[in-house]
Amino acid sequence: MSGAARFSPRAVLFDLDGTLLDTIGDLADAANLMLAELGRPQRSQDEIHRFVGKGIPNLVRRCMTEGRTASETEIDAAVDVFRRHYAVVNGRRASIYPGIEEVLRALDARAIPLAVVTNKAEAFTLPLLERMGIAGYFGTVVSGDTLPVKKPDPAMVRLACERLGVVPAEALMVGDSANDALSAQGAGMPVLLVSYGYSEGVPVDTIECDGLLSDALQLLDHIVPAQ
Repeated sequence: MSGAARFSPRAVLFDLDGTLLDTIGDLADAANLMLAELGRPQRSQDEIHRFVGKGIPNLVRRCMTEGRTASETEIDAAVDVFRRHYAVVNGRRASIYPGIEEVLRALDARAIPLAVVTNKAEAFTLPLLERMGIAGYFGTVVSGDTLPVKKPDPAMVRLACERLGVVPAEALMVGDSANDALSAQGAGMPVLLVSYGYSEGVPVDTIECDGLLSDALQLLDHIVPAQ
């Protein structure tokens, strides 16, 4: 990893939860509403924080099974309960991380196409981006159910690049976890990771990447005009 890495990307791809938006309050609320409805013990927000990253089915599975037992039938039913509650609370407590709006405006001013690549389902992703007032910055959104696979599979970032008209090596991924790093690397794309995100309980400085951002505004220091 090098904090001095510089790039001249023709497109920038962003993860959503833990990178652009702090959504843990909404996710925790929906998870605990689900658990309460199912008569199961609540989870702390710190626990749920560690469970975020691979999409709703994985989040629900971990809520239901870590230190507890649940059948596949119970987990499948719980996913539907979670989705119902999350549809109500999605965006209610979410916030844009400091510096993100300035970064989006700066990249937009440089005419660099932007995308969101998230494991969150489209039915929650698109309304959330609208509710937070940042949907207009992104030329495309690839969600967790756009393809049959999710990050860390590189197919999602490849699709985003295809839609933006660039090859992956010309783009830059910004995320908060190994899912983002592995998906970008699998597509041959450089990746920067923010240290303020979720990262599934894995210390972000242990994840191979091209640089760490402790503040979103630092992203602009890594991007230089094309020669």
